[in-house]
Formats: sequence, C-alpha cells, structure tokens
Amino acid sequence: MSFTGNEDQEITLSEASALTANYRAASASTAVLGHYFGKTIINNILAQEDCVGIRAYYALTSTGQKQLVLVGVDEDENDLCNGVLGDRSFLCPPVCGNSNVLNSDNS
Repeated sequence: MSFTGNEDQEITLSEASALTANYRAASASTAVLGHYFGKTIINNILAQEDCVGIRAYYALTSTGQKQLVLVGVDEDENDLCNGVLGDRSFLCPPVCGNSNVLNSDNS
C-alpha cells in the first residue's frame, strides 16, 4: 500500500462521539482525553519534502504523563524521522474548552 495523503479518514460527529464515549467509559476519571497541537507545528510537519501525512505515536514523559509524538510520513509509509517532530501538546484535561459530545458525557 502507498499513502497519497488523500485517504478517506473523515468520520461523522456521531461516530466520533461514540468512539470517545467508549474511551471515557473504559478509562479512569483522571485519564487524558485529548491533545491539542497548534497549526504551526502541523503545517511545519506537512510542509516537509515528500510528506503526505502525519503519524502520531503514543508516548509517556519521564513523569508518566501521556503524550503524543507527531512525525511526517512519506508515500511509502515511512516516518520522516530526520525532519520536524511534534510533541508538547496541551492535554485535555485541563485544557478542554467547553464540554461537548467529544469530551464529556454531560453535553
């Protein structure tokens, strides 16, 4: 399989809501629900030569905090490890914005 950057990965809000509700139901009440990355790091990763998308790796900090590491990916499914990498996302909670169907059962 080759990546094109145009893979059909869009889902509906209803599908996304069900998936995030499943995660919340299976997780501790203190679990990380999401990660925020600004458009600058995403655009910098995507702007790399041969980059057609982004892969997110699950990660843990030295203190055991969940994180994601973002890396560009080429059409041959290879990580662009020597390029721009993203980390240091803002975690939800505490940075979640307003309650909604993706981050709360109370929406």
